[in-house]
Amino acid sequence: HPHQEFFPVDTTNILFICGGAFVGLEKVVERRLRNKSLGFHAEVKSGSQRQAEALTHVQPEDLIRYGLIPEFVGRLPVVGVLHELDEAALIKILTEPKNALVRQYQKKFDFDNVKLRFTDDSLRAVAGQAVQRKVGARGLMMILEELLLEAMYTLPSQKRIKEFVITSEMVDRRRAVPGEGLAGVDDAAA
Repeated sequence: HPHQEFFPVDTTNILFICGGAFVGLEKVVERRLRNKSLGFHAEVKSGSQRQAEALTHVQPEDLIRYGLIPEFVGRLPVVGVLHELDEAALIKILTEPKNALVRQYQKKFDFDNVKLRFTDDSLRAVAGQAVQRKVGARGLMMILEELLLEAMYTLPSQKRIKEFVITSEMVDRRRAVPGEGLAGVDDAAA
């Protein structure tokens, strides 16, 4: 705000942790490294390999060339690089933590006495969509919510359904419809 009062802040004991997608930073690093990879013994790499490797060689001078001010870069003594999550990592995120998304949704369905189960292919399809949409782990919940929303509201009224199995076809369609993924139907409750 232009009329806001400014006051100094002593940053001596402040730890700055910066994160984000620094789009184009790899090109700045590649430009600096380009002279080192020329010649007969230079290893030929694909564009994505080159970019991923370039980011592991980020130096403060690269951040300054990228556009960060030197005073800020001086406060960043350590630069760490995180790589994109692959499908296998996303599947682990979906299933392995104590509060994994798959377990959370299974618990929601348990409240209605329905066992929710995901096939291995369906988990791969969910992770694949997250990779394809470039939403990473944050997008997993969005994908599952989109997939299971209708079922969460219609299954409670269908008392005979005891198990609901999510398939890769449902994930591809982005919609899990009760009646398709039924593994256990109690005919006596009909």
